[in-house]
Amino acid sequence: MNNVSGHLHKMKVQLDSPVRYTLLLDEVEQPLNELIGTEITLNFSGDIHCQACGRKSKKSYSQGYCYPCSQKLPQCDLCIMRPETCHHHKGTCREPQWGLDHCFQPHIVYLSNTSGLKVGITRKEQIPTRWIDQGATQALPIIEVNTRYHSGLLEVLFKKHVADRTDWRKMLKGENVSIELAAERDRLLALCADGINQLGDQFGEDSYRILEEKMVQINFPVNHYPNKVTSLNFDKAAEIKGVLQGIKGQYLILDCGVLNIRKFGGYLVRFSTSD
Repeated sequence: MNNVSGHLHKMKVQLDSPVRYTLLLDEVEQPLNELIGTEITLNFSGDIHCQACGRKSKKSYSQGYCYPCSQKLPQCDLCIMRPETCHHHKGTCREPQWGLDHCFQPHIVYLSNTSGLKVGITRKEQIPTRWIDQGATQALPIIEVNTRYHSGLLEVLFKKHVADRTDWRKMLKGENVSIELAAERDRLLALCADGINQLGDQFGEDSYRILEEKMVQINFPVNHYPNKVTSLNFDKAAEIKGVLQGIKGQYLILDCGVLNIRKFGGYLVRFSTSD
């Protein structure tokens, strides 16, 4: 029987066919793919600690932080979720150097197939991790830019014509119908050509590059998808036990429901298996 303890962190992923997942419990790394089909148990101790400062907290904010850190850390600012609201140029960034290191780096605007067609952005270095974490079965980079702010403004243009959110319940119900992402890219680039050019004038002619890359196909390690998606929650049940039927995005799919590991960052748990 495996029996390890630690604070939950976002699962580590590796693009393979299927994607390879590792559960992170502080320094402990527990491979998961080999456990699909096995009964697993996660017991929440009742303790939550901030992943930034280590402070004990009654609740986890922004997927793993205490309330004070969620209010002061730049990675918890509103502009991380809505990059078009970046305020670094106004001199009000929570940590200007952090902004330079993370937001003034190459970013990719992409199309993906999660619960359907969506547009998204991510730091270039986060490809393909970002796509896997969202449960995308297909993904295609379409534009590279120099800053997160620029990518956010482009996303605003595109989301007038395509969704920018994932229906997580639909994403967990099975494989998506294949989408011709290259055709969708060409359609959106044509629809948004004027806006793209205007932003190019604003940021400079060398600020963006239209990409013509191949689509990435992503396969997830799932034996059975749920007919009905039931969310599992450590705040309601300290013990979560069931047969691991698959993993998609940052969700464990059990025969009793689905568990969003990322949601419970900083929760101290014990993980064990029946074998």
